[in-house]
Amino acid sequence: MSRRTRSGDSTAKDKAPRARIAVKVQPGAAADRLIGKANEEWKITLTAPPVEGRANRACTEFLARVLGVPRSAISILHGETSRRKLVQIDGMPLSEVESKLDHVARKSR
Repeated sequence: MSRRTRSGDSTAKDKAPRARIAVKVQPGAAADRLIGKANEEWKITLTAPPVEGRANRACTEFLARVLGVPRSAISILHGETSRRKLVQIDGMPLSEVESKLDHVARKSR
């Protein structure tokens, strides 16, 4: 059964959990690693160089692996050409994203 929505109505897809996090990426590092959170942004080091979108792909792949979500659930909303990025994770609430990232950062110390 199909349901038409008027402007302002929400669909089931709109109600799916979604989180946005600020990320600072250090490309060309010795290892892919989640350093931790400072000043409301998560710091990630990546071995990928910052050329031809490699660091962006590595960032989305790394976050997908750490969070246990498909790579398609991760998107860079802002900062494609910057070290500072705004990343969206579909299918997971912010509290769960923060908890998982915090757990991984603590383990890597």
